[in-house]
Amino acid sequence: MNRRIMREHIFKLVFAIEFDEEERFTDRVGVYLDELETSDTAKEYIKHKAISIFEKLESIDEMINKNAEKWSISRMSKVDVSILRVAIYEIKFDEDIPTNVAINEAIEIAKKYGGDHSPSFVNGILAKVVN
Repeated sequence: MNRRIMREHIFKLVFAIEFDEEERFTDRVGVYLDELETSDTAKEYIKHKAISIFEKLESIDEMINKNAEKWSISRMSKVDVSILRVAIYEIKFDEDIPTNVAINEAIEIAKKYGGDHSPSFVNGILAKVVN
């Protein structure tokens, strides 16, 4: 499983936060990974990233709100918020992922899962986060 596919699984898990109680997130990750057919190494990578994002959610959400002019997370698409959470985590907290890769991958996920304006919206906020 390549990094893009793993990143999509991380995005899906982060997206699930919006629909479940936060205290059940770790359990949800376990159930999701139990059903995923991939290597243990890939599962561990996905689990580590998803839980790390969850643990930094408050800080990440502050960055989103700070950089989204006239928008708040509550008014944004849940898909866009989830994409931004993954990308901002990678940009600010993951030294293994180059910033340009995190942004490009976020835009690609936005094209696949978001609405018509998602790629430009995500790109705009991430550009402000980086600067």
